[in-house]
Amino acid sequence: MFRSLKNIDSAYQQTKTLALLFMVLCAFVTGYSVYASQRSIRDAQGHIYVLAQGNLLEAVSHNVKDNRPVEAQDHVKRFHEFFFTLDPDAKAIEHNVTQALFLADESAKREYDNFKESGYYNNLIQANISQHITVDSVTINPATYPYYAKCYATEQIIRSSSVTTRNLVSECYLRDVSRSSNNPHGFLMERWHVLQNIDLSTQPR
Repeated sequence: MFRSLKNIDSAYQQTKTLALLFMVLCAFVTGYSVYASQRSIRDAQGHIYVLAQGNLLEAVSHNVKDNRPVEAQDHVKRFHEFFFTLDPDAKAIEHNVTQALFLADESAKREYDNFKESGYYNNLIQANISQHITVDSVTINPATYPYYAKCYATEQIIRSSSVTTRNLVSECYLRDVSRSSNNPHGFLMERWHVLQNIDLSTQPR
């Protein structure tokens, strides 16, 4: 009889141990499932799928600050392309300059007013001169704020009889502002001025 009671007690202890192990295992599986599901949700939130012309493309989200130097370079490039790419058409000139002025402060507006008062734009129109700019490089100093930027570019002045190539160097400071359709990168160029704008060569057409 005592042996039977001992066997029952031993079996009870084993069952109790197995039950505890099973509960621990269940808790571990449950915890891991919750962790895995939360990680999957976080990963899914970092991916956006875009349908373009029947193709499913994946876009991955990143921290905005990671791309600020690249955005700053493109902002400066975009400004110079609008401001210095001109055709002998008053409406085209006004459109390009207006787009450029969304990206800069009154320092760019002053330069535009100086060009306008000197008759620069009228000369382009009357002589059928086109002006095109190619931005070679933009250097940004992200260590200081506002960010200092320097632009190196090549201009071409296209006349009916010749093409003049110019070297243009300018500098400015970039301040963060709200993004908009007119200012997609969310920067404003301040204290912009041209450091150098000299003729390199003139080739007959």
